[in-house]
Amino acid sequence: MLIREPRLGDDIDDFCVRCKRVMNHNIVSVVDGKPAKVRCRTCHSDHDYRHEQPPPPKVDAKKAALFNEVLKKVNPGATPAADEADVDLDIGAEVDLDGEGEAAESEAAEAEPEPAPVVVEAPKPKKPKGRPKKA
Repeated sequence: MLIREPRLGDDIDDFCVRCKRVMNHNIVSVVDGKPAKVRCRTCHSDHDYRHEQPPPPKVDAKKAALFNEVLKKVNPGATPAADEADVDLDIGAEVDLDGEGEAAESEAAEAEPEPAPVVVEAPKPKKPKGRPKKA
């Protein structure tokens, strides 16, 4: 069976970078008889032909391990950065169901400094699109 070279507009399967899955694509450009750029038929985004292969993960496991090793040398008592997401933020506060420990709680609250207020910046005003209207 004779297989012809791909031509512009032919359908081809490829990994779409926007859809994040293998989808139908149209060939947009051909270099040396091979597809170079394709357009997703679902989201209409153009990208390089990837031979149905997803891009490599952004965080390399070896790099993360080396980074955690460096962090341990700098601060031996700290937990690794990768494991911080798994740590519970439970400070050890117990729930007082009887209401008897209110005095102890108020003394503990006075001893601890209050957290600094969170500063939130107001969003910048958006510029109007298009031409300004004539008066």
